[in-house]
Amino acid sequence: MKRITGAGRSVQITDNGRPLWIVQPAIASPNDPERAMAIDALLDEVLLEPVSTVSLSKLVKHGRR
Repeated sequence: MKRITGAGRSVQITDNGRPLWIVQPAIASPNDPERAMAIDALLDEVLLEPVSTVSLSKLVKHGRR
């Protein structure tokens, strides 16, 4: 398990086929191409959204009321 999580992969622990836990690495592998592609896809999706006309300072002020 240490070798697998050290490589940046998650491990599922089961009991007679019944899932109990998912152990994830504390720090993801920086060389994981699937992770990098997923992050890029999410960022591309955000960039396609329209730009807000409300400023961040107005949102913060309104949230404090």
